[in-house]
Amino acid sequence: QMQLVESGGGLVQAGGSLRLSCSASGRTFSMYAMGWFRQAPGKERDLVTACGWSCGSAEYADSVKGRFTISRDNAKNTVYLQMNSLKPEDTGAYYCAAKRLVYGDTLSSGYNYWGQGTQVTVSS
Repeated sequence: QMQLVESGGGLVQAGGSLRLSCSASGRTFSMYAMGWFRQAPGKERDLVTACGWSCGSAEYADSVKGRFTISRDNAKNTVYLQMNSLKPEDTGAYYCAAKRLVYGDTLSSGYNYWGQGTQVTVSS
């Protein structure tokens, strides 16, 4: 079992920045793929970004490429989402997710551990 707790959400003006953090329980954090998902009101939960054990390579939604960066600190069991140049359309609940790493597996789906979410609101 893994428990995930997000923090760092809030209200920010368009063009601003926020950094989300997700702390994970357990001793095998580095063996998990980590992802950030976003759910806007009335819409489905979509992948924002995800990475493997080092985040040396990561997947990003086209809408956030060049603005958002995922990173992780395996010693601290924490994954981060740095969000720059925020836009009103980035508003939503942001969820951290985890799944066991499997060679060749996709990073975009199949997550079975989820945090409770943190709200990000970007005002225009």
